[in-house]
Amino acid sequence: MSILEHLDRLTSAPGEHAVQNFNDTKQLEGWIMPMSFASPDVIDDLEKDFRTSITDVFITGQDPLSVAGPQHLIGRLSSKPKEVLEAISGILSTTLPDDAISSELAELIGFDDIEIVAELLASSYLDGKRTTFESSTSEKAKAPGTGTVIASLAPQDVRHRLEETLRANASRPLFTGVGKAPEVLPHVYSASSIMQGGSLSQFGSKYALPIGTIRHNYEEYEEVIIPPARVVPPRKYEQLILVNELDELARGSFPGYSSLNRIQSIVYPTAYQSNENILVCAPTGAGKTDVAMLTILRVLNQHRSPISPSSPLHASIDRNAFQIIYVAPMKALASEIVRKLGKRLKWLSIQVKELTGDMQLTKSEIAETQVIVTTPEKWDVVTRKPTGEGELASKLKLLIIDEVHLLNEERGAVIETIVARTLRQVESSQSVIRIVGLSATLPNYLDVAEFLSVSKYKGLFFFDSSFRPIPLEQHFIGVRGKPGSTRSKTNLDRVTYEKVSELRTVKAAQALKDAATIDGTLDDYNCEEHPQWSFFRRSIGDSRNKEMKQLFDLGFGIHHAGMLRSDRNMMERMFEARAIKVLCCTATLAWGVNLPAHAVVIKGTQLYDSAKGSFVDLSVLDVLQVFGRAGRPGLETSGEGYICTTEDKLVHYLDAITSQNPIESRFISGIENSLNAEIALGMSRDDVADDPRLGQKRNNLVMTAARRLASAGMINFTEKTSAFSITDLGRIAARYYIRHASIEVFNKEFKPKMTEADALSMLSMSTEVGGLFCVLDKVKELDLLMKRVPCAVRGGTDTSQGKVSILLQSYISRFPVEDFALVSDAAYAAQNGGRIARALLDIAISRKWASVATVFMGITKAIEKRLWPFDEPLRQFDLKAEIIYGLENSKEEYSPAELASMTPAELGKLVRLNERHGQALRNAARQFPTVMMTSSLRPLGSNVLKIAVSVTRDFDWNFRVHDSGEPFWLWVEDHEGIEILQFAHLLLRESTNSLDVNFVVSIPTDIPPPYFTVRFVSDRWMGAEDELHVSLDGLVMPAPSHSHTPRLDLPFLPRSSLCLPVLEDLYSARLHDFNAIQTQVFWSLINTSMNVLVSAPVSSGKSIMGHLAIWTTLLLRPRSLVLFIVPNRTLAAQSLLDFRAVSNALDVTVELSSSGEGLFSPCRTSTIRVVTPSGLLEAIDKHNPRHTNYPSLVVCDNLEQLDATYELSVSLLRHTMQDNPTRYVGLSSSLNDPTDIASWLGVDTMALHSFRPTDRDQSLTITYQTFTIPHSAALFKSMSKPTYMAIKSVPSHESAIIFVPSRSHCRTVAQELITQCALDMETERGFLPQFVPPLYVEDFSARLQDPTLVDFVTRGVGIFHSGMSKADRNLVLELFAEGVVRVLLAPRYACWMLPVRAGAVVVMGTQYMHLERDGSGPQLRDYSLVDVVQMQSRAVRHDAPGHFFLFCQAEARDTFSKFLAEGLPLESELLDSSVFEKWYKERRRDGSIRNKQDAVQALSFMLLARRLVSNPVYYDIEAGSQNEVLSRIVDRLEESIL
Repeated sequence: MSILEHLDRLTSAPGEHAVQNFNDTKQLEGWIMPMSFASPDVIDDLEKDFRTSITDVFITGQDPLSVAGPQHLIGRLSSKPKEVLEAISGILSTTLPDDAISSELAELIGFDDIEIVAELLASSYLDGKRTTFESSTSEKAKAPGTGTVIASLAPQDVRHRLEETLRANASRPLFTGVGKAPEVLPHVYSASSIMQGGSLSQFGSKYALPIGTIRHNYEEYEEVIIPPARVVPPRKYEQLILVNELDELARGSFPGYSSLNRIQSIVYPTAYQSNENILVCAPTGAGKTDVAMLTILRVLNQHRSPISPSSPLHASIDRNAFQIIYVAPMKALASEIVRKLGKRLKWLSIQVKELTGDMQLTKSEIAETQVIVTTPEKWDVVTRKPTGEGELASKLKLLIIDEVHLLNEERGAVIETIVARTLRQVESSQSVIRIVGLSATLPNYLDVAEFLSVSKYKGLFFFDSSFRPIPLEQHFIGVRGKPGSTRSKTNLDRVTYEKVSELRTVKAAQALKDAATIDGTLDDYNCEEHPQWSFFRRSIGDSRNKEMKQLFDLGFGIHHAGMLRSDRNMMERMFEARAIKVLCCTATLAWGVNLPAHAVVIKGTQLYDSAKGSFVDLSVLDVLQVFGRAGRPGLETSGEGYICTTEDKLVHYLDAITSQNPIESRFISGIENSLNAEIALGMSRDDVADDPRLGQKRNNLVMTAARRLASAGMINFTEKTSAFSITDLGRIAARYYIRHASIEVFNKEFKPKMTEADALSMLSMSTEVGGLFCVLDKVKELDLLMKRVPCAVRGGTDTSQGKVSILLQSYISRFPVEDFALVSDAAYAAQNGGRIARALLDIAISRKWASVATVFMGITKAIEKRLWPFDEPLRQFDLKAEIIYGLENSKEEYSPAELASMTPAELGKLVRLNERHGQALRNAARQFPTVMMTSSLRPLGSNVLKIAVSVTRDFDWNFRVHDSGEPFWLWVEDHEGIEILQFAHLLLRESTNSLDVNFVVSIPTDIPPPYFTVRFVSDRWMGAEDELHVSLDGLVMPAPSHSHTPRLDLPFLPRSSLCLPVLEDLYSARLHDFNAIQTQVFWSLINTSMNVLVSAPVSSGKSIMGHLAIWTTLLLRPRSLVLFIVPNRTLAAQSLLDFRAVSNALDVTVELSSSGEGLFSPCRTSTIRVVTPSGLLEAIDKHNPRHTNYPSLVVCDNLEQLDATYELSVSLLRHTMQDNPTRYVGLSSSLNDPTDIASWLGVDTMALHSFRPTDRDQSLTITYQTFTIPHSAALFKSMSKPTYMAIKSVPSHESAIIFVPSRSHCRTVAQELITQCALDMETERGFLPQFVPPLYVEDFSARLQDPTLVDFVTRGVGIFHSGMSKADRNLVLELFAEGVVRVLLAPRYACWMLPVRAGAVVVMGTQYMHLERDGSGPQLRDYSLVDVVQMQSRAVRHDAPGHFFLFCQAEARDTFSKFLAEGLPLESELLDSSVFEKWYKERRRDGSIRNKQDAVQALSFMLLARRLVSNPVYYDIEAGSQNEVLSRIVDRLEESIL
């Protein structure tokens, strides 16, 4: 049997020939074998057949002997399936150039047989004898030279025979052996067997066109017609779901529906009755939005609570427990989705709002909204922020991503990023976030499903184009001619006219009208016979659009984004009513407007892209959306879609629209930006290294991207450990969506001093706006604009950056722009320019560049307000134009503050209007944000100055104008205006009258600056700024302290040095040898009676030495009294316990004197009385000198906490007992200048022991980590990962203490840490050690009185604060001491209560909210230095190294690091306290102080007297002798009495 006979049977209807044909495999094997292995019979057959190609069999009227060619081509081609042969026939019938044919043939035949393509192209057949095969019509043709009749190659006949043959022989492979059948998935509905499985075909890198595709070649264009897909028959179990059978929640959300359609009914069980992730691939218009609605209703149903039958259904939904995000591809579609969902969910009181670049939401609006519709880019920006909008993600339960096939376009990297970030959030928070993907049909849906974590057996649903509600016939037209040439444009207009185009608006409509006029068919479009034509004619008469009026009379309409909304609505109504027959529009009509037509035609696929500044191809997404408008449901049974493009783009759109090309990842193009964003959110290298599924290739990509980010300064990257962390620059880039390429540009161009022109030039060089290229025909208008803009333009109109600068300045100046492309470019530049300027402002502030920060502050607000800094600032109010005109043309310039001080009549006269206009102007001026600033200088050391700034609000609050708060910047800059020394970002609220801010700056000791500048700048209002010069003339800084004691390298004294065996025995368990500091102070404290001051690092053993001094005194002087003064009751109670542990063995009485009653009463035995300053002050007021038992020793502990009461009480005690031999011992943490404290206590220089913080014996490492996130829940969420890493940095058997601002933070932080541990360790035990048996866990769990603590303690996390019961506090401490609880969380104030230490101590934030008693609202305050030092002491251990981690705001790091290293500042607080003033008045009243001399004498015993001399500037007093300065203080006190 010859090849001809076999081909005849292949293309014949199934029958006995077909069976014989496929059974006779030996003959088939013979044909496809190489010649050397073929049998003689086969060789004879081949020798008789001289055809070069297998396709020559179908050429009629040609002598086979005249066709020469290599014989083996026949065998090679015969091994290909029939679809390939038919496709070859179609390609050879085209008039495409040879290179296009070779490309198509290579795809079909396969690159393994590429030599066949070359031989075909080289053959004489392709040299000029190419013939179309469409001449083989439905009549059967005879093969030349034979009597054999072959089947027709007409498309419909071939398709019918091929389907029948494939169906009859589906189980029989063409070759010997059995191939692996593709996996059949339960929810894949496709008429094509190729699509089943979603993998690439064997033909190369794309799929074959659908069967029945027709190609036509004309002189002007080539057309490919793809017929509608055949409907997949319903499966046996399929049935439509009736809406009235749904539950009440779902039924009410589908008003007007009788049933769900076929797709919705298939997906319903998974969408509404499970939480499976879903991917739905279906044609446009198939009802995917309703599938999304089902998943939304699923979330609502899961957050319902039982209610009474009489209550409405919406009352059962907990609307605060969830949020749903719907990611739409475009802002136009987002608005339509909001309208649709909002209307359908309104009956459930569900709020649906839009969150896009144009529609921002406040924090309260976000909290009140349950469904938020956004775009991929906006959601990427939102989830990069841990604060504000970023807090949305914390309550996210459902993420719907519409048009997932965008993955294949440039924006695909954004979708990949937000999906990956969501999946990471699911892991990190252990929460359930359902992901629903909606997509058009795509070939490799299995890959996309795996990416979205969708089960291919449960959540994957694929529906091919046959499921389109209205079958669509697609026409792809490639216009001949060079793109952009006159021929190409003419052919495009002609074919558009032929296909009745609906695009390119006015010009297209005019072109269609002209073409119809030439053909004499213009009357065919007239709609005057329409019953509503007259009504619409009257309506259109009100429009100012003359083109729209003219074209309407001829039956044409236009629709584009540049028209007024009212005109667009009118056009939509007219077309819907069929009052016009042709609507010429841009792609905007397809998005957000459901206006179907019988046919849609896309005329031209080039459109202007502002982002690139040039014309680009129309996106596949737009094409699908436009095609989705073809076919009117309920009116027609089919629709037609035409896309007219240039010849070179025909294959591109053919492949993309028919899903021939698989969608590929675009993530690598933006991997640096995405990696930076994830690092900013807390990802570290460990997350990458510990992922077992991460391949080496991906690892290399991450490392390469990390190196690029590190070179740009966006992250810290250590090559050796492969660890990385975010920098301020990287965090800013992630927050403002700035690409790393732009950061590289900024690194080169950013300078500390820049003009506005320099700043605009640098901004214009960013890659976000740098793609706006200058088109030649736009240069003239740009030149005119450049002459009008206020700032010089670098590069002129010849460069992209020059163009951006011109457009930005024109936008700010509100100059009219005529050219539509320039209007689009200006809007794009302004939209992105404001964001980039904000980023540059933050970069300038982070680098502490004052001058350039001020410049970018002005540029940022100029873009946002469209107002220059030199413009009238009251333009920002909604004032009448004549008021602004009068104000700008007045003879003198007035500031808003000056205008606010004038009367309405004066203002009316000023603007040449009446008093009523003057009142409106005055109201605006009174509401313009202004403040009053005052400052005072407070030296804290010889080279450290605190600038105390008070900011008082000086404007009227209007909620409509100022909203809930007015943000502003406050910073201190040097006298040259170059460097920011310290800064703060603050918020003024309606309840805020004033804010106090302290800035700590360093002062050069050699040449101090003449002044500093305190600058106030509003974050939103142009012109709302002020500055305050703080003069340093006459500033007297304290002299440097030379009283610090060097730590000597002495041998440690043994415990036996006490020479008191009873004490040695009592302290044997706690003390073996004295450490270096204890050894050095031993002689002064134990063996002398001198007054002593020990200022030493925390936990250096000074408290033990104080106790030993007490016991030594009591043992050597029986029945003596010792006073032990501590700052507060908490420390008093703790000291009481410490003393009683030893007192019984020494027969010493220990008493707590809280009220001071009996403090100086006689003692029967040796007595220690623990007292607080307030108790001591009360006892001194009540004491009777004749019945006073004066103490032998007074120990003042924790002097670093010296306040007004502490100082006053000790000073009065010393004054009262000045004639008695009482010894004073002071104990304090390291101080930067202890000289005056020692003098106050009467300590001789020989007994002053002042050690620096670095003199401690114990090993302590201090780590600082700064954050720029404001104080909020998001801040602590971002700190959770670094805190967990700090805990991990110590050995697993070590414990950790975490300090948080308040008790409310304890539980949230504890939960975050447990989550981090679960992700890292993959265990539910959390931090609970492995050695703890389950029975022991059950035992201590039962002992906890608060059951809510069980979940934490059983995972090794404890909570400690004053709000817990004493039993629970003790149990937690017991478990912590045993190692069962490894992590202990405590609020800020508990640092003075905790008796335990840990290997790691983490301070999570150094700010807390303080509520004023006057109801002025909460104020954000900083931790005191004393509190931080006490927290640090919990990490100091004698037997092991400690680790102290301080997480603080970036601007606070310098202050903390300086004083933790050099010692604490200590000043008198008497003058700022009412206690001192009250005491003085009482003494004057009772006659204790009779005159000024008595007052000076009394004050001379106070620390204040010494500090007034050493540091007079701190107390706002002139320098002088002690008597002089005290005399001035007494004068002040006397004035307060009068």
